[in-house]
Amino acid sequence: METIIKAAVERGASDIHIKAGDVFRARIDGQLVPLTKQRLTPDQTKSIAMKLIPVEVDRKRIDEIRDYDCSWGAAGIGRFRVSILRQRSSFMIVMRVIPFEVPSFERLGLPEVLGAIAERERGLILVTGTTGSGNSSTMAAIVNHINARFSRHIVTLENPIEFLHRDVNGSVTQREVGPDTESFAAGLRSVLRQDPDVILLGEMPDTRILDAALKAAETGHLLITTFHTPDAMATIARVVAMFPPEEQEVARVRLAEALQAIVSQRLLPRADGTGRCVAAEIMICTPEIREQIRDRTRVAEIGDAIEAGRDEYGMQSLDQHLLELVSAGTITADTAQAASSSPGEFERKLKKLK
Repeated sequence: METIIKAAVERGASDIHIKAGDVFRARIDGQLVPLTKQRLTPDQTKSIAMKLIPVEVDRKRIDEIRDYDCSWGAAGIGRFRVSILRQRSSFMIVMRVIPFEVPSFERLGLPEVLGAIAERERGLILVTGTTGSGNSSTMAAIVNHINARFSRHIVTLENPIEFLHRDVNGSVTQREVGPDTESFAAGLRSVLRQDPDVILLGEMPDTRILDAALKAAETGHLLITTFHTPDAMATIARVVAMFPPEEQEVARVRLAEALQAIVSQRLLPRADGTGRCVAAEIMICTPEIREQIRDRTRVAEIGDAIEAGRDEYGMQSLDQHLLELVSAGTITADTAQAASSSPGEFERKLKKLK
């Protein structure tokens, strides 16, 4: 098993799939690729699951497990976020590769303005995108930037812990749901008593956590978290919709005051076939955008405000970044058009660029 996993990592896999009745598969450059020819039996898959579960108590109740998350690492191979699940009454395992090295904005290909966003002292930063868009890497890069430049206490609440941060100029406290704290709710309740400057929340499971996160941002902390939404406008709509209807107008006001920026991203195949690159929309909360968030009839204007704020604030729409990537030869025009939220309008912009 370890030999196969190591080979997958060396080929640049982002995820490894292990399923009873199937071969080992790895997601390489966005595509699922078979790694072996021999199909795994249910007993073999169960044995692998036992090896990956870190807690003895959980290993003893293996037959009761339906969904289980943990982290696993091995010297010379790597670290992984592990999801163990049942399908057709047998086990399946999905392993997400976590690089040992914490990424930088430059290495991820993200715009320089993210450095200025990360240096805000308070408020809410949302990193969004569909599953597998690199949200965790971008949040780790934000923490890395703060940690390298400021003497701040950064507390992360994750399930499980992904990137391992060492203390540089700042101090990073990493807490994992399960081993270190009972739940996201319990961890977030106690974090304000732990003298944090920056809080990273690995996911936003429900309205109660969202409300607590907004309160943390409102009380002078910088809070970084993620949503699985495609762009800034969809993220704002999602945040507001998580509150009961009678609280949504107040939620708009709270969000408009607390929000600092939304970074929405997706990973696209490079034109030369050597992996993937990030295409990102960057929204920074200017006074105009805060007004547009407060007024539900003006939310549709946010897209235009992002494009208009490029030179003055460093914002960019997804289409603006896609055009840049096409112009640089990083991605093909077909890839960019398929990724655009408005393919017809993007085609018109592409013709103008040509």
